[in-house]
Amino acid sequence: MSKKIEGFEKTLWLSSPTMHGPELEYMTQAYKTNWMSTVGTNINEVERLACEKIGCKYAVALSAGTAALHMAVKLAGVKHGDKVFCSDMTFAATINPVVYEGGEPIFIDTEYDTWNMDPVALEKAFEIYPEVKVVVVVHLYGTPGKVDEIKAICDKHGAVIIEDAAESLGATYKGIQTGTFGKYNAISYNGNKIITGSSGGMLLTNDEEAAKKVKKWSTQARENAPWYQHEELGYNYRMSNVIAGVVRGQYPYLEEHIAQKKAIYERYKEGFKDLPVKMNPYDAENSEPNFWLSCILINPESMCKQIRGEQEALYVREVEKSCPTEILETLLKYKAEGRPIWKPMHMQPIYRMNGFVTREGNGRAKTNAYISGGSIGKDGKPLDVGMDIFCRGLCLPSDNKMTQEQQNIVIEIIKSTFL
Repeated sequence: MSKKIEGFEKTLWLSSPTMHGPELEYMTQAYKTNWMSTVGTNINEVERLACEKIGCKYAVALSAGTAALHMAVKLAGVKHGDKVFCSDMTFAATINPVVYEGGEPIFIDTEYDTWNMDPVALEKAFEIYPEVKVVVVVHLYGTPGKVDEIKAICDKHGAVIIEDAAESLGATYKGIQTGTFGKYNAISYNGNKIITGSSGGMLLTNDEEAAKKVKKWSTQARENAPWYQHEELGYNYRMSNVIAGVVRGQYPYLEEHIAQKKAIYERYKEGFKDLPVKMNPYDAENSEPNFWLSCILINPESMCKQIRGEQEALYVREVEKSCPTEILETLLKYKAEGRPIWKPMHMQPIYRMNGFVTREGNGRAKTNAYISGGSIGKDGKPLDVGMDIFCRGLCLPSDNKMTQEQQNIVIEIIKSTFL
């Protein structure tokens, strides 16, 4: 290192909850009035606030974003054996609800412009699997995908869109909030999200009947009878009035959190201008992310040798080069938390036998070669874009309580790995 870098006394987190005060007031209100279960003023209010902010007609407060996605998959009518197109580079929570209903996820490769579902690969997927009628789309790290192109393709093929906006609350595409582009949509209030309830999620829709079904299903599908009458399968998915109190107290601070996250992104971008890296991209003409997590992608020629197994990684230190493994290990040494990019679903052991479609067609047989620099498409780019981003990218400390001085230290730590 060119100069001594002081580490952090306490861990600098990737993205931790930021509380303001009203959250405790609303939780205390639930406690004092004894409305501690899955009904109460806080739940009613967060549903109203979600509709008001996002611009949908109906919102159903649930225990998690995953629960909301499960209900969306069920609403879309996915049955045993049905194939469902899904974003490939995402967290497993996007995909697992498809399997809960017996569906078979088919993974659609990523594009470099926004790190989201590639519309070209999606169109190719419909050529291979014309029977598919449900598409699950993610807005990764708070950045909207190519919404118009994806919607046009889905409309052409008569497919329903489920929008996983778990990470993108407050982000907009052409001035419209994410969480409104699908027929059924989900957001998350998990502990590390842009606003939080410590847990919790929301099903969003403009379909009144769908909202009513989810309210019923999420309370064990109890019928309107004087006893416990059940005529269909139900779930214990409703949000508690206590958690709703936290979410209710967070909503007024959403825009403040987004502004703080954007400032972090811009400072990283400026701090890394002389390094061989790029920030996670977005379409500035059409979209405004919520900048939930700031990420970098190392230029291919500046990658040192790196190999990842199922649970371990190795790299070879090289002058003026680095890799995600080296950077993450160095950050950890100084008590700063980073994270690898989401490992694409088609690379996960549980889903390795599922279909995977790139912009040139079925990519399953070609993907492994790229690790050694092999599988390149006709346009000169890697066939497996998700794998490439996973290999070269990482998430940086993006906590909105991080000071500018702390962020400057993170920047110096990362610069030091390229010396």
